Amino acid sequence: MSWKWEYAFGAEATARTAPAPFLREVEKKADELVRMCEVTYFHASDHQGLDPKGQTLTVPGGMITYQVVVRRERVYIVQITALEW
Repeated sequence: MSWKWEYAFGAEATARTAPAPFLREVEKKADELVRMCEVTYFHASDHQGLDPKGQTLTVPGGMITYQVVVRRERVYIVQITALEW
């Protein structure tokens, strides 16, 4: 398995109507998070314990909330908010 990101819950529906420039920024940030997780959790399948706490980050034009699930090697984007488009 390898690290990937995906929209979760209502974020997927919101992404369908969000402005394209904002979604490009969201996707760039999600790709950065995936690269960070690949380095931080090199042996993700052996991870024991709790997953890291989800966080909210700003991106140009809005913000995202994400959650990392280490054993699944996934970064879930659980909320996106476009503010300036």
